Amino acid sequence: MKVPLSWIREFVDVTASAEEIGALMGLRGLPLESLDTHGDDVVMDFEVTANRPDCLSIRGIAREIAAAYRVPFRDNVVWSDGLSRVVDLAGGVTIPITIDEPELCGRYVGIVADVTAIGPSPEWMQQRLRACGVRPISNVVDITNYVLLEIGQPMHAFDYAKLAGPAIVVRRARPGERLTTLDGKVRALTTDMLVIADAERAQAIGGVMGGADSEVSSATRRIVFESAYFNPRSVRATSKALGLKSEASTRFERGADATVSSFAALRACQLLEKIGAGAAAGTLTDVCPSTPTPAELNLPKASVAGLLGMQVPDVDVMRILESLGFDVEPSGDQWSATVPSWRVDMHRKEDLIEEIGRHYGYEHLPTTFPGVEQAPPPSDPRIARDRRARTALLGMGFSEAITLAFIQAQAAAPFLKGAAVTIANPLSELFSVMRPSILPGIIDAVSHNRRHGRADVRLFEIGTRFSQDGETRGAGFAWTGLATPDHWSGARRAVDFYDVKGVVEQLAAEYQVTPSFSETKKSYLVEGRAAAIVVNGKTIGVFGQLAPAIAAARDLPATDEIYAGEIDLDALSAAAPADTLRAAPLPKYPSVVRDVSILVADTLSAETVRGTIRSAAPQTLVGALEFDRYQGKGIPEGKVSLSYRLTFQSPDRTLTDDEVGVAMAAVIAALKQAHSAEQR
Repeated sequence: MKVPLSWIREFVDVTASAEEIGALMGLRGLPLESLDTHGDDVVMDFEVTANRPDCLSIRGIAREIAAAYRVPFRDNVVWSDGLSRVVDLAGGVTIPITIDEPELCGRYVGIVADVTAIGPSPEWMQQRLRACGVRPISNVVDITNYVLLEIGQPMHAFDYAKLAGPAIVVRRARPGERLTTLDGKVRALTTDMLVIADAERAQAIGGVMGGADSEVSSATRRIVFESAYFNPRSVRATSKALGLKSEASTRFERGADATVSSFAALRACQLLEKIGAGAAAGTLTDVCPSTPTPAELNLPKASVAGLLGMQVPDVDVMRILESLGFDVEPSGDQWSATVPSWRVDMHRKEDLIEEIGRHYGYEHLPTTFPGVEQAPPPSDPRIARDRRARTALLGMGFSEAITLAFIQAQAAAPFLKGAAVTIANPLSELFSVMRPSILPGIIDAVSHNRRHGRADVRLFEIGTRFSQDGETRGAGFAWTGLATPDHWSGARRAVDFYDVKGVVEQLAAEYQVTPSFSETKKSYLVEGRAAAIVVNGKTIGVFGQLAPAIAAARDLPATDEIYAGEIDLDALSAAAPADTLRAAPLPKYPSVVRDVSILVADTLSAETVRGTIRSAAPQTLVGALEFDRYQGKGIPEGKVSLSYRLTFQSPDRTLTDDEVGVAMAAVIAALKQAHSAEQR
């Protein structure tokens, strides 16, 4: 909001310079953005927040300056000259007004005025308009803009002769109704939009812009000044739907003063007479379906110090609120404050306390720590759970990525189990659905890193997945490039299926869970190189090599082998044992190791063989490791040689060879019975 200093001084008798005013107002919540010179005047440019539409006017900012400098606010002095003649005018020409939609238009005021001639406004008025960034047009139009800037009330002038009736009807637009606005564009209106019409057709869009059919021209000799109060939500919706923003809509959609409409119309007539361009031709027509009731707020005295953390003297509380236009009455240990009509941002006692602190000075706030009256609530257990997964993945050399939760529908399709969760008003087609999986974003991040020349990429993300059944938390990861860095101690090798299997096992170990694995088919993973992660008979995730079609769709090199996986953290943590970790002493007694090699069908999974071994062995079996797998010369077709290293150990004694022998015999017998295994 650009404000000439000379205009401010008509309302406030303050001798401070623009720099001093700006510095002080900056401490009071209205920061001075810039200073500029305009002729002999100085223009201050204030940034007004959306909750303070009253400060989108000279009058509103002057009231703030008066309160800040503790000087009287004298708006009655500005308008005293000539206004009484307009108010006392009786008879003459009037304009009939009908409000069909009182919920959208709470007040509508009209007054007829005669114009001697349409021409340029005086230089002083043009200079002030230019200083505020408004282009002068003609004396009548300039008056409506002048009143808008001065008191914050949008106005419009109709050519009286162009109105059918002549009459004004405030109604909703009719089906298929169209209107050419003042910017020359034809607007298609809908029935939820408010229009200002005459007896036959729409002449303006309520609260947004006037129409070209009743525009004031050089031939105009009689006008109707209109001033109204429109519902903020209706104006905002209409302005957005039409893509039409104006100075009027900016004020109405934030909340205008519902009581100033009649005064604005009278002020316009006063200015018309002052500049010698005409005079009011009749009395004011003021239609107000319901008189607005001022809000009243109770402010306990103890609440001020309780919220601000400092004591503000009662006399200063009264002074600040009254200088801002509140009617304040002490009542025991509290104040009763009547909210002025222009302060649409005042809804509760905390709003009053903010005004007190703002004008008393935040610089007076003492530096203290807030008192702790009760222990803070415990943190969400999911925070610690996610932290464990994050720590484990970071320890395995992965870097954390953070991607968007909304993705392209095409990218989500391979990962869907049902219908996608769509976004009603997406920013674009690239962000049209909520992600059903963490992997699409992770794969895009891998592609981004590869395009920027990074060959070895390990990324993970912990986040929320969305489906029609609800939300779940998951950990997704992707790995491409080398499994081990270059080192003199060994040759480099690329990441493979068993590396990512180890990632899953290590992540599950953080939750004291031992998963099993089974073959699975997923459209986004290579068949035969994909596995399901199973815990307690329930699949809680998948991992494997990314399908070439998915990689190609994201511009990843065809030579890259990308391994990815995802695990349901909600299910993983639910499977974790409830008891806490306990320390155990190191074993006192030695372990006994036995190796066994068997021939089984090559379609049999190693996981199944390990399960058979564990179920047949006694509790002294503490480890079963597959250390060799061989197919080739000497092995019958359709068979595979598997070698296992079994470790036995007792916590209370040294095992004998006979005990271990019995255990080995039981294991081999179980393998023969379950899988027709042959011992080699």
